[in-house]
Amino acid sequence: MPRNPLAASGPLSSAEAAEAAFYEALQAGDAEAVMRVWSEDDEPVCIHPGGPRLVGAAAIRASFEQLLGGGALPVTPERVLRTVSMGCAVHNVVERVSLPRGAPAAYACVLATNVYLRTPQGWRMVMHHASPGTLDETGELLAQSEQLH
Repeated sequence: MPRNPLAASGPLSSAEAAEAAFYEALQAGDAEAVMRVWSEDDEPVCIHPGGPRLVGAAAIRASFEQLLGGGALPVTPERVLRTVSMGCAVHNVVERVSLPRGAPAAYACVLATNVYLRTPQGWRMVMHHASPGTLDETGELLAQSEQLH
């Protein structure tokens, strides 16, 4: 598989650093910086809210170039839940997206799951799956006990 020329930015030392770089790149409207976070060795997968499954760096790059073609995306990750094992991290986040003036609401919520793998180049994103959320994501359900039945 060809190497990603954007990986020249150096390794990302943790999944948290990779996630911070991803959201900073979205906020800056920088599709090139977004792609530096993605894995160059695996078949990454991205699903935008209401969109199809995108497989591979080329498809993912095209989607972020289109998404950020109009400039910065004012998105802020909130209430991150993390699961980390030896070489894999799964982050579930509530993304708060600021909407333009005159919109029916000040912001929208997107529920996203980001998966990172530790690679020789550092921690890299291998999956981003986002779904529309509700304006009141404070209503999330929390487990009351560990027992399923």
